[in-house]
Amino acid sequence: MNNNIFITGGTGYIGSRIIPILAKNGFNITALARKESLDKLPAGCKAVEGNALDENSFREYVKGCDTFIQLVGVSHPSPAKKEEFKKIDLASIKASVSAAKYAGVKHFVYLSVAQPAPMMKEYIEVRKSGEEMLAENKISSSVIRPWYIIGPGHYWPIILKPVYKILEWIPAARAQAINLGLVKLEEMLNTILYAVKNPPEEGMKIYGTEEIRRKK
Repeated sequence: MNNNIFITGGTGYIGSRIIPILAKNGFNITALARKESLDKLPAGCKAVEGNALDENSFREYVKGCDTFIQLVGVSHPSPAKKEEFKKIDLASIKASVSAAKYAGVKHFVYLSVAQPAPMMKEYIEVRKSGEEMLAENKISSSVIRPWYIIGPGHYWPIILKPVYKILEWIPAARAQAINLGLVKLEEMLNTILYAVKNPPEEGMKIYGTEEIRRKK
C-alpha cells in the first residue's frame, strides 16, 4: 500500500473531512494551503505553504509521495462561475498533474464530475480536460465522478429524491437519472479511501454514481 499522500484542497468541504480518515488509516499526509489558510487544515497532516495554481510553489513537496489527491475547485459550482472554473479548477489541475509527473507520483485521485449532463457545460468541460491530462501523461488515476453530494449544509436536494425515483423507472431516462443521482458525503469519503487503498495498476479507474453509492 502506498502510504505517503499529497493533497490539495485540504481545507475544503471534502478535504477537511478526508484528511482525518486517511490519518486514522495509517497514511502520512502532506497538505497544501496558502499561508492564510494553513491553520484551517485539520489535524493529522503535515501542512505546507503554497499556491495550488502555481506548480513551482509546491512541486518539491510532492517528492516522495506515492499518491496525489486533487480536491481544489470553485465552491458551490453554478453556470455563472464559468470563468472561475477556468481560472481555478483548470489551472489547479494543470499545476497538479505537472507536479505529480515531475515527482514521479504513482497514483492520482481526481475529483471530477458526472457526465454527460444537460447543464453545467463549462464545469464538465474543465473536469474532462483534467481527466484528459492524466491520460495524456500516463499517470495511473482514480477518477471520482459525483453530481451532487448530500451532507452538512448541502441537504436541500433531498426533496428531489422522489423525482429521481420516478425517472429511474422510465427506461429512456433511467441511465441519466442514476448517473446524475445524489450521493452521500459518507459514500464520497469511503470512495476516496477505497481508491487510495486500491490504485489501478495502470490506466484510469472511473467511480461513477453507482460505484460511489456502493462504498457505504
